[in-house]
Amino acid sequence: MNKLLVLVHRIPYPPNKGDKIRSFHFLKQLAKHFDVYLGAFIDDERDLGYTEEVKAYCSGIKLIRINPTYRTLASVKGLLMGAPLSVPYYDVPDMHSWVRETISQNNIEKVFVFSSAMAQFVTPYKELSIVSDFVDIDSDKWRQYAEKKAWPLSWVYNRESEKLFNYEIFVTRQSEKVLFVSQKEAELFTTLSPETADKIDFVNNGVDSNFFTPNESFSNPYKENESVILFTGAMDYWANVDAIIWFVEQVLPLLREEQAGVVLYIVGSNPIAKVKELQSLADVIVTGRVEDMRPYLQFSKAVIAPLRIARGIQNKVLEAMAMGKPVVATSQAMEGIDAQTSGVRVEDTPHYFCKAVIEMMKLGFYRPENREFVESGFSWAENGEKLVSLIKQDFLKKNQLNN
Repeated sequence: MNKLLVLVHRIPYPPNKGDKIRSFHFLKQLAKHFDVYLGAFIDDERDLGYTEEVKAYCSGIKLIRINPTYRTLASVKGLLMGAPLSVPYYDVPDMHSWVRETISQNNIEKVFVFSSAMAQFVTPYKELSIVSDFVDIDSDKWRQYAEKKAWPLSWVYNRESEKLFNYEIFVTRQSEKVLFVSQKEAELFTTLSPETADKIDFVNNGVDSNFFTPNESFSNPYKENESVILFTGAMDYWANVDAIIWFVEQVLPLLREEQAGVVLYIVGSNPIAKVKELQSLADVIVTGRVEDMRPYLQFSKAVIAPLRIARGIQNKVLEAMAMGKPVVATSQAMEGIDAQTSGVRVEDTPHYFCKAVIEMMKLGFYRPENREFVESGFSWAENGEKLVSLIKQDFLKKNQLNN
């Protein structure tokens, strides 16, 4: 098999966050077609125990533990260099050394880069063919952050948006292909950078619908007679924090007036202090990390995704739909999904979001049309094969040129 260098900013296991879900399923698919040499960082000590799971897919591997606090301090040198802070954050000498040795010792010709900041390790090697997965337009996400923050953070975030966009353009020009998580995201980047349009493509996210499926053996994690609406996601991620605080402050008071007995469960890892404080409300439960999200999904009456800052495709929405759950989401959360089913409502104002939650809770626990929608267009196997074909096309072109 052809050899492929794969660089990921975070160890692609366990698949418990949006980026790790995508990178893990891509790694699985790539390992079926290539000898994979994987370089990745570990930024959570709990992930140290999963190295063997990742090694199973690799012919060679380099996992480097990084301290997020120290790396945040190191990223400040981007201010002096006129660079985006995201690039020096991952500028770790040991990874540069491993990449250089791996390319030399294994005659690597092709690289798959997951996250634009990881491209810094391979752009100096002009002989390499690079396919980059930006996933989202991260520079635009920083622009959205800036709009929500006061000075001086607004200045820092606006600067990061500008500098990171320039870096995204640089990486795009160095790559054979640059991929995004949805057609809509790819079209937006093409609008922002029309001169690189011929290099832009997309590979959708997916859902393991065999895993995310209702199961009679699940035990109900909720208290008897609780009427549950559910929000899921990593609760140290600012977009999730912003979403749930907006819901609790703007929507939940309206919901209390019209629907007695509703309880909001916030289920996800690493809840920050601001999220934990919400538990002072009698109808809000913050669980922290759970071993299996499926019982929480299955026994909830509706799943909410009130994101106001988002890019790309939200895995939390796809997973809920795969479980057949009624979903109420903002337009930001549904970007790239375009689910025209009776089991999904999209609203952006507190009043109408509240009305939609009440209506969806009346639909029943299971909406088969949501599951059918996901199964028809969001298969990890099919989307992973699209990625493989894009990389193989480039190998084929290179071989034809050599012959």
